[in-house]
Amino acid sequence: MKTRLLLLLALCLSANLFAQLTIKVTAIPASTPAGAPIHIAGSFQGWDPADPNSILTDLGNGQFQIIINPPIGLVKYKFTRGSWATVEGTANGGFLPDREYNYTGGVVTENVTIAGWEDVENSTAAANVHLLDADFFIPQLNRSRRILIYLPPDYETTQKRYPVLYMHDGQNLFDVATSFSGEWEVDESLNQLHAQGDYGCIVIGIDNGEALRIDELAPWVNADYNEGGEGDQYIDFIVETLKPFVDQNYRTLPSRDYTGIMGSSLGALVSQYGIMEHQDVFSKAGIFSPAFWFNDPEIFDHSANTPKTAAMKIYQLAGYPEGNGSVVDDVNHMETVLLNNGFGSGELYKSLHQDGEHSEWFWAREFEAAYLWLFGDLNISAANEAANSKLRLYPNPADTVLFVDNLPNLPKLTYQIFATGGRLIKKGKLEAGQSLDVSKLAAGSYVLQVLSKKKQVASSQFLIK
Repeated sequence: MKTRLLLLLALCLSANLFAQLTIKVTAIPASTPAGAPIHIAGSFQGWDPADPNSILTDLGNGQFQIIINPPIGLVKYKFTRGSWATVEGTANGGFLPDREYNYTGGVVTENVTIAGWEDVENSTAAANVHLLDADFFIPQLNRSRRILIYLPPDYETTQKRYPVLYMHDGQNLFDVATSFSGEWEVDESLNQLHAQGDYGCIVIGIDNGEALRIDELAPWVNADYNEGGEGDQYIDFIVETLKPFVDQNYRTLPSRDYTGIMGSSLGALVSQYGIMEHQDVFSKAGIFSPAFWFNDPEIFDHSANTPKTAAMKIYQLAGYPEGNGSVVDDVNHMETVLLNNGFGSGELYKSLHQDGEHSEWFWAREFEAAYLWLFGDLNISAANEAANSKLRLYPNPADTVLFVDNLPNLPKLTYQIFATGGRLIKKGKLEAGQSLDVSKLAAGSYVLQVLSKKKQVASSQFLIK
């Protein structure tokens, strides 16, 4: 009898030991306040909406999870942001009944999505707008920021790779619930174009820094306002940190031919700076209602004195009422500057409107035309074929880290890095998506060779800046 009791006790302990339910949130609303902790409240923990031990772990990429050990049976729960006033709701902010999961024991995972919050204004973001990260770290500025990502409607059902457009003031791009004074309706415009046959484009929306917005989006300090001066670090963040992350985690066409940058007002100012400063990364820019005046004459001097090294397309938009005509004057001035710097007339487009205002409704109305001019003539089918067959190294030029992707499906892959002249610099094992430390390499040109069982199977050139 004693042996049976011990065996029964052991079985009970074993059942409790392996009672593990992982609840993983694979997507949350784009309107989720940045940095807000997400709690789970349910029948297994007394329905406490603010339990500090029930906060989900942020996995990045807009995903969260928590591991619980519930008793076998029906598990009821809801997500909150720390109170019942901030409980989850439907996509329109309406009431959502308790979630239910019939737990039968063992180690299992339940994947769910959060559609909306009862306390957040009804979201207008399309279902294919996702939170990439609520607190994406910006090492160049030592702060974090919410990043949104728009994925084309067929992203989940195809293996296509897409162009990417990087946009500023992410709060105003997709969702009226987070916008300051209306939204650009980027998601609605691109979804409609896709339904009409457009190939599609990934859009990365970077939230502005609110009180830090002027500092971050102005490349030079404006002495009259004593603000600005962080635009260079902000652009470096996009080029050196955000773009490599996006290219590694999403199906992009990473080369400059398929990469654009766009913004309005100060966002247009920093976009103009960014495309001239990083011609190796961006080939397209949307310059909407530019606040060139904030960094005049620096932005004009920079655009005039930075040598043009590759083909580009720059779309400028302005309304005559803006600044009593001064914004149109600045657009005309920039056009002259760029033509004098070697731009062809086919690389520039100027769209001026009698009714145009410094406002989201104007930018929303004109977004489609700008997008089609910038991205409409790409040979994307050929680019997809090439991207799916060639070794991918990025960023290129690199600084401290080089990512390697699209490797051959072969065993025992290794790499070798050679300098000009054939001198072996570095070697080691290699896996898909692996990052290589190249911080100790001097500026110059290098070749990375990929080997399988000591035989070369691929190679590609990269630069260290």
